[in-house]
Amino acid sequence: MLERIIFNILSFSLFIVIFFKIIKKNDTIYVIPIVLEAIGIAIGLIEILIGRYLGTYIRVITYILSIILPIAIILLEKYGINFSEWLYIMLSKLFCLLNNSKKSKQLLMNLLNKYPNSYSGHRLLAQIYEKEGGMRKAIDEYVKAIDINKKDYDSYYKIAELLENLGKKDEAIEMLNNLIHIKPDYYEASELLGRLLCEQENFKEAINVYLNALKYNRVSFDIYYNLGIAYTRINDFQNAKNYYEKAAQINALNYKGYYNLGLISMLYDDLDEAEKYFQEGLKVEDTEPESCYQLARIYIIRGERERAIKYLDMAINLDSSFAEKAAKDPIFLTIERFIPKNINKKDRKKTSMNETEKLVKKHLEDTCLLVGKISKNDLKNMNIGKENSINLQKDERENS
Repeated sequence: MLERIIFNILSFSLFIVIFFKIIKKNDTIYVIPIVLEAIGIAIGLIEILIGRYLGTYIRVITYILSIILPIAIILLEKYGINFSEWLYIMLSKLFCLLNNSKKSKQLLMNLLNKYPNSYSGHRLLAQIYEKEGGMRKAIDEYVKAIDINKKDYDSYYKIAELLENLGKKDEAIEMLNNLIHIKPDYYEASELLGRLLCEQENFKEAINVYLNALKYNRVSFDIYYNLGIAYTRINDFQNAKNYYEKAAQINALNYKGYYNLGLISMLYDDLDEAEKYFQEGLKVEDTEPESCYQLARIYIIRGERERAIKYLDMAINLDSSFAEKAAKDPIFLTIERFIPKNINKKDRKKTSMNETEKLVKKHLEDTCLLVGKISKNDLKNMNIGKENSINLQKDERENS
């Protein structure tokens, strides 16, 4: 009996505290705990009136509703957590899980009408708009979140990503520069900023961004690989080679940089090293046909016609466009008759290379064609091979 008296006194006291919170905050969301508390108190009174114990489970429910719930609300608010805001956010997330974004947004808008400075409310609403594709609305909400919490670096980054998606790359670059100035160790921001600068062909600025990022992350595959790309575009092939190799040391699996390393080795007239890198490039789906083609070029330079024919055939089988490319390449003059004509077009599998990677690959290929060096011995071998081919064709015509 004493336990029931203490229970009722405590539960009524907590009920009054929550009731005055409704009046003070003018927030009807507190009606929910008030109603739940009233149910718990009513169950307790029923037990007293009928003079009968209703069971352990019922007793536990009455304590949860009448004692634990209001105490939890009081403690939350004591530590600066607005129960009303917290409940709106939890309910909104619940509706998101149920794929009811309309109801979720409605709850958040109701929250923001009552509490315009709700950081969590603005950020969650931004995420919902972003998921729905409403990028401009998402940006507005992320900006409001940052105004409330200046250290919300993730929202800075999100705004930059959304600006990029909207095609406003200059604004995205400005946002990322500001973010890196505030938080220089924000790796993702450095990576995105460097990529955007490369897309605008501001390679030296991109290099500075990547080198600064290395101060905070010395084992980043992406940063080393992107430095290789940037140095390639300014024709600093030695630095490009160094950074491509560092990237390969971190992640040698499915590494697209091997093909670029092979082309750089060819520029330096190191065919043995180029061969090694192109053999690695064969293991990567994105660069397999190109690596076959370059290996064919190396073997024809060396006078190894059979191997050249084999790898050229492999390249054409992977991507039929290499037949036309080989027909126009004077280096394959000695094996021209082995290049198939009127081949059925066979498109290669879609690559995972982004536009920057494709441009770098083309830049290196074009540079190799323009300024690639071939040693005197290789030239000699190639000419001998050419003479032998001409004599062979002559003998065949005479015999026929």
